[in-house]
This record gives sequence, structure tokens and C-alpha cells, in this order.
Amino acid sequence: MSTDNADFAVWAPLPERVRLQVDGAVHDMTRDDDGWWRATVPAAPEADYGFLLDDTTPARPDPRGRRQPDGVHGLTRRFDPSGYRWGDRAWTGRPLAGGVVYELHVGTFTEAGTFDAAVTRLDHLVELGVGFVELLPVNGFNGTHNWGYDGVAWYAVHEGYGGPAGYQRFVDACHQRGLAVIQDVVYNHLGPSGNYLPEFFPVFSEGGANTWGDSVNLSGPHSDEVRRYVIDNALMWLRDMHVDGLRLDAVHALVDERATHVLEELAAEVDALSVTEGRPLTLIAESDLNDPRMVTPRAAGGLGLTAQWSDDFHHSLHAVLTGEGQGYYRDFAEGGLGGLAKVLTGAFFHDGAWSSFRKRHHGRPVDTDRLPGWKFLAYLQDHDQIGNRATGDRISATLSPGLLAVGATITLTSPFTPMLFMGEEWGAGTPWQFFTSHPEPELGKATAEGRIGEFAEHGWDADEVPDPQDPGTFTRSKLDWSELEQRPHADLLALHTALLALRRARPELVDADLTRVQVDWDDADRWLVVHRGSLRVVVNLAAEPREVDLDRPATEVLLATGELPTLDGGTVTLPAESAAVLATG
Repeated sequence: MSTDNADFAVWAPLPERVRLQVDGAVHDMTRDDDGWWRATVPAAPEADYGFLLDDTTPARPDPRGRRQPDGVHGLTRRFDPSGYRWGDRAWTGRPLAGGVVYELHVGTFTEAGTFDAAVTRLDHLVELGVGFVELLPVNGFNGTHNWGYDGVAWYAVHEGYGGPAGYQRFVDACHQRGLAVIQDVVYNHLGPSGNYLPEFFPVFSEGGANTWGDSVNLSGPHSDEVRRYVIDNALMWLRDMHVDGLRLDAVHALVDERATHVLEELAAEVDALSVTEGRPLTLIAESDLNDPRMVTPRAAGGLGLTAQWSDDFHHSLHAVLTGEGQGYYRDFAEGGLGGLAKVLTGAFFHDGAWSSFRKRHHGRPVDTDRLPGWKFLAYLQDHDQIGNRATGDRISATLSPGLLAVGATITLTSPFTPMLFMGEEWGAGTPWQFFTSHPEPELGKATAEGRIGEFAEHGWDADEVPDPQDPGTFTRSKLDWSELEQRPHADLLALHTALLALRRARPELVDADLTRVQVDWDDADRWLVVHRGSLRVVVNLAAEPREVDLDRPATEVLLATGELPTLDGGTVTLPAESAAVLATG
């Protein structure tokens, strides 16, 4: 393999001396006034390298390294993303508005758990009718398998999935099938093993902390380059890996005291890149703030992100379908169908209202005259709401087939951007549990004990909580694709496919004007009617048939989740635990 002179650079203001190790040879580096160390030395295109900081050995991996073939503790391998020959030159991207998102975890989406194996299932997603594939985090973490939220090598792609080259093949294959790709990224914390960044630069703020540990240094001393580290990483996925959007994990944990928040700065740079790339680029926030300014355009005083998750939609629908009312579900259970109606017309339940879970008022109203519904993602399930349950049980383990169909209908006919979690479309019988593979025995033990202790406070027996370090916990969480041919799974899959086809065929169902959404309901009889233009989405959650009076006569049943409802002028009689989409005159 040929060897040419290559430029190496690393920002490391903390050590007094930095040397470059390339394939065993050690070279001095020169520091500039801003704390950047540089060297130009002979190196093969796939040379292994790292940095010796002061007298520390072994060499540390590159904080911006693209490939970690020997894991996050090993040397970095050079990787040139421009070496891949893309087949998506005709791809012009997809706007999020009118789209449907499908969330998946590469390691459990298929038995093999690789990007190449996931490609073999993309035709299923096309036939289902989704437009966006959202990947849970794939950046480098310690161990063989993990949810992805313990990442420490932000610029690298986990080698077990196929590394950066496998990632490029996956994105390319998605684009050639008309599927956009959203990458889940975590900028609010770093994992517990393999994080060498504090040896290079002050990545954490002094005295700041969040749920997962120290807060990232976004506004303290030396934070200019830390912010650059975050933003450059986002641009890398979008530019070098041809990704169409990013899902930003728990942005409420990004503590930034500057006048221009890092999210606003990121949004501005992504908008500029979108112009350069000639395709839409999407930023979706996961936010616990219930603050519509997150997705309000910058010109109107907002941060300018494209969209955000609506946990309130999930919580309201989950509470209505299951009857669960513990913990943060309490307010939603007490709100009943009226609470769900509030969310369907205003995106948030807690819009300045009292939150019993937080023991304070929470949120801010959405100005529905200015913000369209598609800026909020609606979902019946997601990785958190399944995996953070004690046993990782999906809602399909609790609900009847009828209520599962009702939940799907409400979600996929909503004025929001619907999102499905992998396997949800057929009511997968496999759980999706919390799993880790920390090689360090002490860390593995602490993780398992912490998980057991967390749920013991809620009355769970230790034997019922899966050990996240047990390889069986990971294996159990893999999808069983043979279920697609079995009933009732095949029936639910057919319903999801029909609902998504109807959503594409009827403009009323992608109309994102929340001011035009009306909801009628009856908590006692457990029925609900959502007005979507000339369409009526009629839902019966009761165990008996229900007769519902409409505001005008229904003329046609466009879709029914079970037996056909009976139409009689302005009255519709719905079978138990069913839903229907009706056309009205």
C-alpha cells in the first residue's frame, strides 16, 4: 500500500506535549496559540494512529477519528469518506412535512445486526410506506452491543455494525429506494468507558451535571472549540455520510448560557449546508421542555429546529389505551379522552398546565396559527417508552389486537409526523430490553445493580428485571421476522400498510393546520371522533359496540380496523375496540 505525506491535527490545549504515533513510529507535533497540534508525516491511507499526551501511554485515539477497528480504547484507523462511490446522485432529499418516520436499532433490526443485513429489509419499509429511516446512535461505544447512548467516539461508526464504509452503503441503499435517513446523535453526555476527551480538552463544564453525568462545556472557558466539536460532528453526518437529518437526543440537557444557544447556531449552519448540498436537511429535537420556541423559525425568535418529538402525544394515547396512570402517566390518565383531544389539537398536554410528576407548572402553548402539526412527531411507541420499562415489553404485550389497531389509526391519521418503532407495524412479539456489554466487570455489575434498584423502588422483583449485561437480554430484543407471516401479526401489518396508503392518498390526512382539527369525545362511552377536513376518524375504545352521532352524514367507509361499521345517515355504529376512517358528504 502506498504511503504519502498526510496532515494530522488535534485540538488539545490541556497537555504540555503531544506526539503522533503512526503505525508504530512516533513523531513530534507543533502547537499553535489556539491549542491545535499539527504534524505532516508519511502515512498509508489506512494507517493506524493515535496521540501520546505528555507521558501518557498507550496512545489515545483521535477525538475526531472516523474508524476504531479495535474498539474505543484502540488506535484510530485513517478513513477517507470521499473514497466511496455513491450511487445516489439522483437523490434530492425529502422534506419532513408529510413524511412518516421509522425508528430502528441496527443491532436488533436483523439477526446479524449489521448495516448490510439491514439493507436486505429495506424493501419491507418501502412496501410499508414510510419515508424516513431513523437510526438509533451508531457511533463508537465500548463493547459489542449497546443501545447506542453510551457512545464516546462521536465521529466513528461502531465497527460491529460495519464501520463507516458499511454505514455509507446503508445510506446509499436507502436513497436508491427513496428512503431518507435520520441519524440519532447524543451531544448531552458521553458514555462511561473509553472517553479520553477530558485528557485532550475541557469537554465538561465545571460543576454542571445532568441525568447521565457531567454536562458538556458549551459556554464555559474554552467552549468555542467544544461547540465546534459538536457542530462539526453534525455536519459530518449530513455532508460526508449523505444523511438527511439528525435526531438530537435530550436537548433539554444541553446547558448553554450564551446569548446564541448552540442549537440555534447548529440550525443556522445546517440551513447553510442544505443550500450547498441542494437537498432538505432536517433537525429533530427530543425535548422535555414543551417549548414551541424550539421549532419556531429563527426569524420569529425561535431556535429554528425543524421538528421535535411530542412525548405528550405518546403519554396521552398510552394512558387512554392501557389505563396506566402511575408516575408521569398520572396527569394523562386523569385527562382521559379530553386530554388526548387537547394534544391532537395543540400538540402539548402540558402547555403551562400543572404537572403532578414534576410538582410544578410545565410547558408553553403552541401557537397553532403559526406552527404546523408536522413539526411535532407523534408515536404510540419508541425506544425509550419500550426499553425503559422494567421488562422492555412492547404495548403489543398488553393490548388486544383491536386496541392495537385503534392506536395505530389514531397515530397514523394524526395531523403530526407519525413515527413507528421497528416491529410495531406487525405487533412484534419480541421485547426490546435495555442491554449493555461493558467489558469492565465493575461497570457491568454497577449497571445491572442500578437497573434493578431503579425498578425495585416501583415494586418490581429483582428476578423480573432483565440483566442488561446478560447476552440473552440483547438476543431476546432482536426482531423475529418470521412473525410477518403469522396472524394476528400479518393483519396488523396489512392495517399499517393500508393506513399509510390512505395517508398518502387523502390530502386531508397530511393537512398540518392544527386550527382545522376538531375532536368530539365521550369519556363514559369511550368513543372519539377526529375531524380531518371532510374525513372523520371514528374510534371506539369500549368492549361493546357504540353508536356515535356525527356532525354530518358519512357516505363511505374508507378504512375499518375490523368489521365494517354501520352507517345510518349521521349515525355510525362501531364494533367493539375498533376504528374507521369515513368520508362525509
